[in-house]
Parts: sequence; structure tokens; C-alpha cells
Amino acid sequence: MALNHKSDFRKSCLKKLKFSNEISKYYKNKIILSKLEKVIKELKAKDILLYIPIGDLEVDVRPLIKKYRKTNKNIYVPFMEGDSFKAVKYRLPLQKKRYGIFEPNNSFARPKKIDLAIVPVVGVDALCKRIGFGKGMYDRFFYRINYKPFIVFTQIVLCKSDEILSDNYDIQANLIITS
Repeated sequence: MALNHKSDFRKSCLKKLKFSNEISKYYKNKIILSKLEKVIKELKAKDILLYIPIGDLEVDVRPLIKKYRKTNKNIYVPFMEGDSFKAVKYRLPLQKKRYGIFEPNNSFARPKKIDLAIVPVVGVDALCKRIGFGKGMYDRFFYRINYKPFIVFTQIVLCKSDEILSDNYDIQANLIITS
């Protein structure tokens, strides 16, 4: 796999996302959130890893975070640590950190086991493996835990390659949700 081919694919997906219509993104987000709620309900997921979106390139899952914080569900988000992250309980206030990502304060309360992980993608390859922003943090996180939660990829506009661009360590989803 040529690195520049994966990189070129990532760039074309990001360009596609940047030039999506803002009104269209709003409705696509609503559709995706509705689908995510169905998955959460079907799986009876209690411990959920979500993410705090970066700008408007990722599905805005903040309404789910807000909704499920008021229930008996435990919502976790990434807290960057070294070359990866750890899952920490979502709580306010959030602070802007590396790469412009917002995070809650560090927490030593970690989930014993995540039932469901909702992961943003820039694109997916022919094997439906994740093409992210290129830092490898999600890949390292899932490699380091000793189990595999149900993983859902989210993407506002599907950007899928017909070629295999991933490496062995790139994560693969159980389900991809897009509009």
C-alpha cells in the first residue's frame, strides 16, 4: 500500500466533506443521529464511547451526548494521552487541546468495558476499514484494549474507496452509518 495513495484518498474525502452544503449537513446529521439512536437501543448499550466533533467535518453527535448524559448510560469521550487516548467520562467544562479537539478534564474513572464505540471517519477502504485524519489514535486505542466493542463508523457523506488502502492495524467497523 502506497502511503501517498492513502493520503491522496484522505485529501479527496476531506475536500468532499468541506464542500458539502451546510443545510444538507444539518439534515444529514439528523438522519444519522436517528440511526445511531436505533443502534444504541437495539444493542442496549450502557457504556458508550462517543467523540467531540471537530468543526463540521464530522457528524455532530453532541445532541446524543446531551440526551444520554441525562439517562442511566455512561458516556465516554477520548482524552488524548501520548500517541493515543484513553476513554474518560464526559463532563464539563471542555478545554481546547491538541489538533483543536475539545476534551473534558483528565479522569481516573475509566470504563471497565465499552459496549459501543461510535467513531468518526474521513473515509473507508474496500475492506470497510477506517481512514481517519492520519494520526492513528483510534487504531492504537482499540489495539491496546483487550476486547472489541461493537464499533460504528459515522460519516456525513460516504467516501469509500474500491481499493484496499488500510494497514493491518487499521480498525474495522461492525456498522457504517451515513446519510
